[in-house]
Amino acid sequence: MQKLLFSLSIITLGLVIGYIIQRLVLSKKIKADPSLKKARKFLQILALLFLNPIATVGAIWSLSFENLSIAFLPAIGVFAILTGGFIALLISKFLKLEAKQAGAFFSCGAMTNIGSIGALVVFIFLGEKAFALVPIYKIFESVIYYTLWFPIAKSYSVNTHEEEESNKLLKIFTDPFILVAIISILIGIALNVFKIQRPQIYSSINAVIIPFASLLLLISIGMAMKFSKIKTFIKPALFISAIKFIIVPFVATSVAYLLGLGKIDNGLPLKVILILSSMPVGFTALVPPSIYDLDVDFANAGWMVTTAFLIVVIPLEMFIISFI
Repeated sequence: MQKLLFSLSIITLGLVIGYIIQRLVLSKKIKADPSLKKARKFLQILALLFLNPIATVGAIWSLSFENLSIAFLPAIGVFAILTGGFIALLISKFLKLEAKQAGAFFSCGAMTNIGSIGALVVFIFLGEKAFALVPIYKIFESVIYYTLWFPIAKSYSVNTHEEEESNKLLKIFTDPFILVAIISILIGIALNVFKIQRPQIYSSINAVIIPFASLLLLISIGMAMKFSKIKTFIKPALFISAIKFIIVPFVATSVAYLLGLGKIDNGLPLKVILILSSMPVGFTALVPPSIYDLDVDFANAGWMVTTAFLIVVIPLEMFIISFI
């Protein structure tokens, strides 16, 4: 119960702080750009380019690679992401949504909050050793988003121009967030493989860095939260919730179980996959609707509703994990 309250407290606190800052800026009690774009970017840079790499290196440094079945993690991560996206495509057609809403629905179904909320829940409930599996699970996440999901979302808009494939690939592989994530994984693996002794204090450092980095990311998300028109889109938001919390985790954990990941380290990889595959809509899902002139309010409703469901989903995850 203490871990549950701690995880929910950090998630709530981050979103509330961000939203309060947003309201203070909009009411002109704080002088800043109303979009808070620079402030949000700063928090994301601090978390993703400085704090998370330190945590990732330290966590992977202590990870055991004796069982090569861990190599299945990236493939299962890709499979989970693809499942969410293609199920979203099918359901959007079933609901007969207009193009702008269908594109927003797809974005919500296809993109998941693995990095800030998923990683936080894994660390709090399963520890540093489990946290080390998060960057391995999500290593191809950004590549799929930018090479596959963004172009599909863009196809629902009539107001965009085509970008050359070479330019898209160049942007992905020169993106500092992707490069730093990959480099930190490789450094952690190198330190691990060469049997370099990890300082004992690293566990204490990560115990602070990981929740704090998640808090900063959640504050940046709270700065852009909008509650308008959520009621209008409750029905499609519930369909998105079914994709996120039922279909994808069922498929991903079933595959992981069949591959034998439940037999490794008391089922730790399987537990991590269960948590990461059942996270809410990621904030990245709000980007395509914004830049491709899709229904932003629709996407925002999907994000808000699925995030709110965490109050039920996290305890349920912990209950299921107790049987693994």
